[in-house]
Amino acid sequence: MRCIRKKMTLLYTATYRYKRALQTMAAGVFLIYMTLVLYQNVYGYDGGDGGPDPDRAIVADNLQDLQSFGAMMLGGGTGAGDEVPPGVPVDPAIDASVVISKRDNSAPYGRADNSENELVRADANKLVTGPGEDPRRRTLDGHRIPPPPAVTGTPKPPTTELDDLLISVKTTKSYHDTRLEMIIKTWYQLAKEQTWFFTDTEDPHYQQLTNNHMVNTNCSQGHFRKALCCKMGKEFEFFLDSAKKWWCHFDDDNYVNVPRLVRMLDDYNPTQDWYLGKPSISSPLEIFLDSTKTSTEVNKKITFWFATGGAGFCVSRALALKMMPIAASGKFVAIGDKIRFPDDVTMGFLIEHILKVPLTVIDAFHSHLEPMEFIRPETFHDQVSFSYARMRNEWNVVKVDGGFDLKTDPKRIYSLHCYLYPFFSICPKSIRRR
Repeated sequence: MRCIRKKMTLLYTATYRYKRALQTMAAGVFLIYMTLVLYQNVYGYDGGDGGPDPDRAIVADNLQDLQSFGAMMLGGGTGAGDEVPPGVPVDPAIDASVVISKRDNSAPYGRADNSENELVRADANKLVTGPGEDPRRRTLDGHRIPPPPAVTGTPKPPTTELDDLLISVKTTKSYHDTRLEMIIKTWYQLAKEQTWFFTDTEDPHYQQLTNNHMVNTNCSQGHFRKALCCKMGKEFEFFLDSAKKWWCHFDDDNYVNVPRLVRMLDDYNPTQDWYLGKPSISSPLEIFLDSTKTSTEVNKKITFWFATGGAGFCVSRALALKMMPIAASGKFVAIGDKIRFPDDVTMGFLIEHILKVPLTVIDAFHSHLEPMEFIRPETFHDQVSFSYARMRNEWNVVKVDGGFDLKTDPKRIYSLHCYLYPFFSICPKSIRRR
């Protein structure tokens, strides 16, 4: 009898130990499961495509089976219909805390939108982050969640402000009292600190009016190639010595719409190579360069575009730095002498032919070589530059009603300025009241 009791005790003890071992195992597995659930609720992801996913269903089913198994082992349940003991969480929306990493192996690596390996998160509030206008990109109370910054191959150009510009105006002594005076009374007032005048003589009167923004280049007076290239070279070197992001050149017969110029440059990145302007010819310029290799070699013909200086052009800081070794310290004049063309053509030759940077055409630049009367007044605010000229006993000027008659303002610069900015004191009172 004692032997039977002893055997029964051993059997009971073994059974008890086995049951306790199973319960301990179940408790450990359940703790691991709960840890995973909590972790995934905080850092979980869903597929982000809104549709059924077979991988997701398998993972969810496995987790539900594991939860049922843990509840059964802890409380002795035997089926899906058994009650879950108190303290064991039941997550009916368990799919909101499942990690799904989707990768489309058929998509090329390095796509700009990173859609081939995007992980999209969905937590308890159904917050969805990721590119696109996903309808789930809202909290439960309806607030929209902003998308992350777009990742593209080209960075967004930095914001350009007026103080990022150096505007140079080429003039000469004989035009100080006519062209220069009109500029100072009109658009110069919108960019006093950014505009510099490059001339060929000392002029204390206009030096005072421009707050010492007159630069005597000591270049020859006159409208011939060497004098023009000399002044252009001085403008370029002056820009290099500044800390500005953009250099914009204009002639003294240009009206510059300064706010529009700033907005236009804001579309381009000054840390990249930009040559912005407008040609005055309908096809690339063709020139012949003298051969320097052998006396029997024929002259080489090259073609390139150039932005006419009469309409104005702009050069980015990055491009100017590339030009510096071959154009600074008087070398710009040497290049003009070599090709025997004036300043704007020399600039195009240097940038397009030597540096291989193409001209970006901006239609909003205008020179006196095009008919100004065809520019419609309703588009004036969209234009960067205007010009004027006396041709065949007629003025090539814009047609604008700015409060001045043709006798008072034959070049229409004052009228154009008052049309754009009627609040200026030089404008007639009838214009300012509009």
